[in-house]
Amino acid sequence: MSVNDDRITTEGEPSVAAEPAAVSPIADPAPLGLAAFALTTFLLSAANAGWMTKASGDAWLGYAFAYGGLAQLLAGMWEFRNKNVFGSTAFGSYGAFWIGLGLWELLVARTRPAGVLPAVYAGQTVKDLGWILLAWAIFNTYMLLISAQTTSAVFAVFLTLEITEVILFIGFFTGSSGTIKLGGYIGLVTALVAWYTSAAGVANGLGGPLKLPVGRALIR
Repeated sequence: MSVNDDRITTEGEPSVAAEPAAVSPIADPAPLGLAAFALTTFLLSAANAGWMTKASGDAWLGYAFAYGGLAQLLAGMWEFRNKNVFGSTAFGSYGAFWIGLGLWELLVARTRPAGVLPAVYAGQTVKDLGWILLAWAIFNTYMLLISAQTTSAVFAVFLTLEITEVILFIGFFTGSSGTIKLGGYIGLVTALVAWYTSAAGVANGLGGPLKLPVGRALIR
């Protein structure tokens, strides 16, 4: 057996060089990720805005796991397959955000440790949300700047989300219900922008006559 020019021969017969496996194309996962983010954001923002006065206000919780969480996380993993580092980071992170927020709600906000008055503990959980949203606003800041290299629609999603997170963490740190309500309204705008961007991805991806503009990159 000898090696000659990267081909291995056995008893004088050249071996066949291995061909790279063909990778089949996949559909763009971004519209799914954006739709999952939009719907869950809409439900939570409607509660923050005070719209759910005749509902439990917890409609967002199940979808934080199943749609905003799992579906968005899966979209992020498919973006890895597409070699889209921005999409994989964005969808993977915000999918995990919704799962984490749902777990925090169940494991922290809805428990009452011994010796702690509910009112005091409620104040602590509000501060928790302030820290959580502050951390995510930091992450979202650099994603916002980087999104300026994608499309105007995607940039608008991150811009409205940035405003939502900043207003909400201020509201939760200060305990201002009016500020939280304002953050809820901005969150509703964020959801609508994300839904539009998702719809544009679906329509434009079909290649049919219906096209929705997404705008050029702000930084080129």
